[in-house]
Amino acid sequence: MPTWKELKRFCEKDDWKLHKSTDHYYYRKHMDNGVLKRTKVSRGSKEIPRFLWKNILEKQLQVTQEYFNRIK
Repeated sequence: MPTWKELKRFCEKDDWKLHKSTDHYYYRKHMDNGVLKRTKVSRGSKEIPRFLWKNILEKQLQVTQEYFNRIK
């Protein structure tokens, strides 16, 4: 499973824009079809739990594991 730092690096490399930085990092990405994707990244450095990672990957990032691995 990836770490929170890897998720943050992915967002930065994949052109997600930092929307807000408080106790978490909040990123947004406007897609060409008008869809607005949003995700929240913990400031921690630990590994993301498997059940949470699956949700983030499928519902928030909406990318495959392979794509994430290429970009991170």
